[in-house]
Amino acid sequence: MTKPFISLCPEITRADAFHLMDWLEDEQVTRYLSDSRHVSRFIEQVVGRVQLPILTHLFNQGGRFFMACDRHDVPVGFVRLVKNEADCEMVLVIGDRDNWGRKLGASAIREGMKLAFLEMRAERLIAKIHADNARSLKAFERCGFLLQSDTPALKSLAMHSERYLRLLREGTADEATGIHITEIDQARLRNLLALAHPSAVFELEHEVERATVVEPHQVPQDVVTMNSRAVVRLDGEAVEVALVYPEEADDSAGKFSVCSDVGTAILGYKEGDAFDWRMTHRTRHVQIEKVLYQPEAAGHFHL
Repeated sequence: MTKPFISLCPEITRADAFHLMDWLEDEQVTRYLSDSRHVSRFIEQVVGRVQLPILTHLFNQGGRFFMACDRHDVPVGFVRLVKNEADCEMVLVIGDRDNWGRKLGASAIREGMKLAFLEMRAERLIAKIHADNARSLKAFERCGFLLQSDTPALKSLAMHSERYLRLLREGTADEATGIHITEIDQARLRNLLALAHPSAVFELEHEVERATVVEPHQVPQDVVTMNSRAVVRLDGEAVEVALVYPEEADDSAGKFSVCSDVGTAILGYKEGDAFDWRMTHRTRHVQIEKVLYQPEAAGHFHL
């Protein structure tokens, strides 16, 4: 069975706005959404007044808005993140009812946590859910959220950043295939992350935090480590890639920075691994076909 996959796309188009309007007219979708009428009126006004193809800036007023898209980049719902000082609140809707029951909600929550904690740097993420919304409650609980307050009408669940990182490192806050990195790579990558703006490298930070860390001589020979060369299939097309640090990157020579879409995607995976990864503007299917060179296997690792 194919694993659930959701990517959160920050660009909101007019076509997306029409999807949202359709979902918000469905009483089963809006049953537990407290401000659905207000949101629906807002979208209708925007579409009527503004003739722009991209509406992202309008949807991001007062928070961050994302279309939740499946592996084919088809919108199936939305996520809104509103930060207030150290706290961030998440609103999640899977609007396409044909996708209910496929665990896409939990996948969207995990992507939302990644953004809230690693890009927006929230200390606590909150979800306020109608007490009768069993499907949504189950999805947040499955992702590790804990009950904070409970009334007959509303349950408030929360996740703290420390708990999120602990669950991520334990592998219980992420359903992606496990990856490995060496202790040396981890140290150098954390130094790199400390100097970069979070919005540019939050995906890389997520990968570094969730990876299983091993000593250089213990890493399997078929794993893509820093300075490895590998044959990678992107949507079926074979490409030879060298995974390098930013200062050594040269896309025309096949040297991809670990901070790039492709570089972050392949870090720590092994031969035979195949997965979907959201890159700039679209999702691509990635497969590690062959590791041609790995410095650890060749005994060429150093600080």
